[in-house]
Amino acid sequence: MPVDPLRARLDEQLNELRVQGEVAMADTDPEGVHQLRVAVRRARAALKTAGGFDELRGELRWFFSRLGPLRDLDVLLERFHGDTSGFSATELAAFERLLLPLTVERAQALRRATKALRGKRYAKLLDALAAATPSGGEAAEPDMVAEIEKPHERLRAEVAAIGQDPTDEQLHDLRILGKKLRYVAEMATGRQARALVKAMKRFQDLLGEFHDACVAEKRVRALTPAGLDEAFVAGRLVERERGKQQAMRATWHDAWLAVDSRAMALRAQPEAPTRAGAPQRPPRVRPSP
Repeated sequence: MPVDPLRARLDEQLNELRVQGEVAMADTDPEGVHQLRVAVRRARAALKTAGGFDELRGELRWFFSRLGPLRDLDVLLERFHGDTSGFSATELAAFERLLLPLTVERAQALRRATKALRGKRYAKLLDALAAATPSGGEAAEPDMVAEIEKPHERLRAEVAAIGQDPTDEQLHDLRILGKKLRYVAEMATGRQARALVKAMKRFQDLLGEFHDACVAEKRVRALTPAGLDEAFVAGRLVERERGKQQAMRATWHDAWLAVDSRAMALRAQPEAPTRAGAPQRPPRVRPSP
């Protein structure tokens, strides 16, 4: 019997939720929480492509929000601990004292995320995801080229609107829009689709690094140094995060141009019908702004 591609996509993400949920609760690898959030995004993208499922998508959004604080703190602490090159022993001790409030906050976030993972609401969410039938039980191949058009056009319009020197907030919004295109593109097949996903990954990595650097700077500034050593360390951390922001600002637009060209190439391909005998329509391809 043919397999519904959207149902297969949901099965993959359901398995990821179960496996990575165990990793997250064991608290042995912060990647578990990250992969949980990725699985949620991919499941939501598949359900949106299928149409409907508003309640289930809402439950996935609820679960995603429960993981957010823990993931954010994992990213912060990991980047700070990986950026202590050149610190003396005295400065490293001051560094640990400076970050103590974040360590305490992270323990609280872990308890909240674990409570959600062990709760009845999450168990019902998994059951609902397992029972979902995106194509009404029919094994139909969705036209992913057509599905890519809308998020791509939204991203193009946003890039044109903000120009090449956007604010921090505008770049963050661009990153969010980019995720929607990436997770739809992942469901497409073929060489052009793989090229788009690869370009999207670089684009998202750059914007993600920029956003993380902005958040890290703000969090360091919000900490209260207990002494001169802590204040000195905080200043060095802020300086390093500023340097990372400048580097990402210098490269994000070139990464976007690569995404745009690959998305246009994919959309220019002849489209396959979503049902046997369904008419094809020509792609609407607009010139790059």
